[in-house]
Amino acid sequence: MSDLGYIEGRNVSFEDRYAEGKYERLPGLTAELVRLGVDVIVVAEGPALAAARNATSTIPIVMASVASLAAAGPIASIARPGGSVTGLTLNAPELTAKRVELLKEAAPRLSRLAAIPASKGGMVPIWLKENEAAARALGFKLLVVELPEDPSTWTKAFQGIREKADGLTIMEGPRFSVEREQITRLAAQHKLPSVYSNRRYVESGGLMSYGVNVADVQRRAAVYVDKILKGAKPGDLPIEQPTKFQLVINLKTAKALGLTIPPSLLGRADEVIQ
Repeated sequence: MSDLGYIEGRNVSFEDRYAEGKYERLPGLTAELVRLGVDVIVVAEGPALAAARNATSTIPIVMASVASLAAAGPIASIARPGGSVTGLTLNAPELTAKRVELLKEAAPRLSRLAAIPASKGGMVPIWLKENEAAARALGFKLLVVELPEDPSTWTKAFQGIREKADGLTIMEGPRFSVEREQITRLAAQHKLPSVYSNRRYVESGGLMSYGVNVADVQRRAAVYVDKILKGAKPGDLPIEQPTKFQLVINLKTAKALGLTIPPSLLGRADEVIQ
């Protein structure tokens, strides 16, 4: 927003609300924003989008990295959605299979893969189908594991996973984002090579990630906010889908896992964390 000429306290003010992965807090938080009379609501997760849509039908809503286009609700078309919702999605389910392929390149001995979704809804059923197809093609045995709601029990849960799997693919969601350091620590503790959709997990010690360049998507969201503040109607602004992707590899983690990342894979990485 600053690149577009907005200076907080001079010509714009921001009201930040964060549910910390607790979806039940979202209706109250969005209702509060509506009472404040904000000009635009920016959301970064499907549940937050649903809460905002339920809270208002008049305040423009900009998606700044929502996983599924379906979360936007009924739209006339991607090019001209109509209504009060527009912005950018992370909708690229084909990346799910690609992550499994990349993990196999990094850990060629891997044969039993645990897929761990953060939730049951949204894009998860599609992601699981993509994982199943990739596992079949690569000769993996796929195990779908749901972590308990209480993160304090995850140490025991990972012990059970390690008995049945020798690698992980994590399907991100808000509750996992909050606990990503624990997830990557437990994966490392149990010597489980892991692949993620978001680079933040690799920065926290995960082995590798391949996914949408979220920072680029969120920067693009500022352009939507700017246009709306200057008078554009959200329903007239096309919904964008991702075009930039990034592969990030943590070599320190690879070494701790006893893995030698092939030069061909390192050469394709957008960033290598030493």
